[in-house]
Amino acid sequence: MLQLQLLRQNPGQVKERLAIKHFAETGLVDSILSLDDQRKKLQLEFDTTQAKVNSTSKEIGALMAKGQKEEAEAKKQEVATLKSALQPINERLSVIEKQLQDELVKLPNLPSDKVPAGKTPADNIVIREGGHKPRLSKEALPHWDLIKKYDIVDFETGAKLTGSGFPLYKGKGAKLQRALVQYFLDFNTKAGYTEYLPPFMVNEASAFGTGQLPDKEGQMYYMPADNFYMIPTAEVPVTNIYRDEILKETDLPVKMTAYSPCFRREAGSFGKDVRGLNRVHQFEKVEIVQLVYPAKSYDVHEEMVAHVEKLLQTLELPYRVLNLCGGDMSFASALTYDFEVYSAAQERWLEVSSVSNFETYQTNRMKIRFKDEKGKTQLTHSLNGSSLALPRIVACLLENNQTPGGIKLPEILHPYFGGKLIN
Repeated sequence: MLQLQLLRQNPGQVKERLAIKHFAETGLVDSILSLDDQRKKLQLEFDTTQAKVNSTSKEIGALMAKGQKEEAEAKKQEVATLKSALQPINERLSVIEKQLQDELVKLPNLPSDKVPAGKTPADNIVIREGGHKPRLSKEALPHWDLIKKYDIVDFETGAKLTGSGFPLYKGKGAKLQRALVQYFLDFNTKAGYTEYLPPFMVNEASAFGTGQLPDKEGQMYYMPADNFYMIPTAEVPVTNIYRDEILKETDLPVKMTAYSPCFRREAGSFGKDVRGLNRVHQFEKVEIVQLVYPAKSYDVHEEMVAHVEKLLQTLELPYRVLNLCGGDMSFASALTYDFEVYSAAQERWLEVSSVSNFETYQTNRMKIRFKDEKGKTQLTHSLNGSSLALPRIVACLLENNQTPGGIKLPEILHPYFGGKLIN
């Protein structure tokens, strides 16, 4: 959530930055400032009236001490009149404050100056590529055929158990999932991240804190009986661990990693781009999250990008890093770099990670703060990244490493998988 102070300082610049994200309702900025003006006026009226109540009440005591009962009674009536005026002021103030909050959360985060202009994924900028694209034979199969050939993922039974888009991993397919999760967690903890295993459901406050509400409620699975949401990523519960807390500057950075299944409705998704493991409703992912000192967040962002890049290099997968344009960014992000791996059988790039800097957008919602050396309380910056999402990693590992004798796994996974091949 944007801070009111930022809107007040330079509303014109705020509108210009919102336009980079192609946010059409820039008039919200003026509406919010108008509501804030009303709030300030009512707050001043309330405080002035309350001050009169307090000063007049003191006068009553002094008059009673002097035996001036008649004057004291008159002051009591004055206090009663003032107090009766406080309630409607307070009620109007509460209404305005709620309206202000409701409007403020409709504004997306402002994009960083590093965000390129553009409206669609075609406008994203490729920063660099790594690895080597394999040359497959004409008999090479896409992963949705390979999983049937080696009997490692069963979509039909998954659909019977739950519905379309819920894969059932079995045998070496389940073993590969476990191997990847364990390897990713080990890779992250060796880099100084503390491992967590969070709840896979969150309450409304947690979903609001990271920006899933009110922007993405249609993409989450919701349980109305308990008012809980199935998490779309471990980012949601993990970042909320420090909600409403004040850290010490020496506590920063806070580095956290977590495995979780992820649940996404993906409403409206269809076509060849969602075939097989390309897009499913439940998948496994390992996440990294950091809470950092504001002035260091963009350096940390680069460090997290390098961390994910190194992880992909160990998997021996061809990849590229993209700087997302304003129109392709998430609601809450200030800067996002995407990682895509190349699917040789499909001959296309598949997104496997987003590494984002949210600056104070999330921490303002969650009130995650720290005290600096001078004792001043500030909001931390929050960042997160996928390290990594499994389905498309699995798809590319299968497709890119297929041989007549089976799927050759990268060397780094051999001790985790307990073998070199899926056959």
